[in-house]
Amino acid sequence: MTRQIKVGGVKIGGGAPVTIQSMTKTDTRDVLATVRQIKELEKAGCEIVRVAIKDFEAAAAIKAIKRKVNLPLVADIHFDYRLALRAIENGADKIRLNPGNIYKENEIKEVAGLAKKKKIPIRVGANSGSIRLTSVRGKAQDMVKPVLDYIKILERMDFYDIIVSLKASDALSTIEAYKLFSKKSNYPLHLGITAAGPASTGIVKSAIGIGALLLDGIGDTIRVSLTGDPVEEVIAAKNILQALKLRNFGPEIISCPTCGRCQVDLQGIVNKVALRITNDERRMTKNYHSKIAIMGCEVNGPGEAKEADIGIACGKGSGVIFKKGKILKRVKEKDIVKELLKEL
Repeated sequence: MTRQIKVGGVKIGGGAPVTIQSMTKTDTRDVLATVRQIKELEKAGCEIVRVAIKDFEAAAAIKAIKRKVNLPLVADIHFDYRLALRAIENGADKIRLNPGNIYKENEIKEVAGLAKKKKIPIRVGANSGSIRLTSVRGKAQDMVKPVLDYIKILERMDFYDIIVSLKASDALSTIEAYKLFSKKSNYPLHLGITAAGPASTGIVKSAIGIGALLLDGIGDTIRVSLTGDPVEEVIAAKNILQALKLRNFGPEIISCPTCGRCQVDLQGIVNKVALRITNDERRMTKNYHSKIAIMGCEVNGPGEAKEADIGIACGKGSGVIFKKGKILKRVKEKDIVKELLKEL
């Protein structure tokens, strides 16, 4: 089990639930836009949010942002350690330092000293794009070694509130790096695939990399990095955790892919039910029905979907609603969504 640290009021590691992070894509200096996006992320289920600190004005903006949001703020620092100092002074709940571009020992010690005084953690966030790679050690070892060296500097300062990330843009190198590090240290791990790409490919790469590690018991907090709306990152992260049964965020829809036997607009039905669940997630989460089956024909339901709490098996222009495999009633296609939601 990893050590436990706190980011704001959120516990990470030490048996705490795996938490969800994302990062704003606004200019941090634009306080209103950044606050607006953080609130959207919180509504979607984000629990910790990171903001880019590219200059002193952005570092100063943390103070105003903190007054308007509930989520803990992580200041993302590169190149200039003084930005970390300013961010801490303005109330950052955690600092991310990149060992690839902030590596002078005196600078690291100065940041650690202030972080220790303010009782906030530091994430040592390595990624393959900013670490010098050699052909001798291999990508995973090239990422792990500088992180371990970095941690030694922090430990010499009696600083132990440390989180580590070792992200590559490919899943296999990322998995290898985290597995190697987890054998050498018990600091909590922040998982992710860096620069994973657009949602069409990034979600797949992230699910493979993050999922494989979580299945091995490695990882304490995650971020799905996508080129696009950060809310999609949070939704993908929730889906990964729920698929692995590590967290439960509400009802799960299981639905068949459809084939020539389907005689209703199953895709439309699924989309309408999914939208209703998403829009009313707080109420639906409290409902006992956690698995909803929407099947296009008698082959897939209720027989193959009998483990579902509730479902519909469709025929020609109609369907039968069932609970735990027991048929309740037959409804017309136009009434399927309404009647299914009524049962929920």
